[in-house]
Amino acid sequence: MNRSAKGGLVYSTDVGRTCPECRHALAQCACKASARAAPAGDGAVRVSRQTKGRGGKSVTVVKGLALDSIALAALGKQLRTACGSGGTVKDGVIEVQGDHCERVIEALKRHGHGAQRVGG
Repeated sequence: MNRSAKGGLVYSTDVGRTCPECRHALAQCACKASARAAPAGDGAVRVSRQTKGRGGKSVTVVKGLALDSIALAALGKQLRTACGSGGTVKDGVIEVQGDHCERVIEALKRHGHGAQRVGG
């Protein structure tokens, strides 16, 4: 096994638990702080409907929200509740099962996000 596959040092007697990526103590971890400081998103919220790779079933997709993972999960829960359907939050993208583009756009505008529909 090469060194990167092992995950690196996870505990040191000097500082305690360490981050395997930046090798600093967990309290002073540089990589986790930068991930929390810069959430993914370009500010333009895009709502679209996709069926590709889902067996013909449609999914409403929300991209471009500049929120951290906890706030994104909470907003995803609110959108799924407003639409009365299931869904998930993956890689900074909210997916709501079914074609609910108009409802999602209205809900996002109520929450203060300038959402626009993209695609057909």
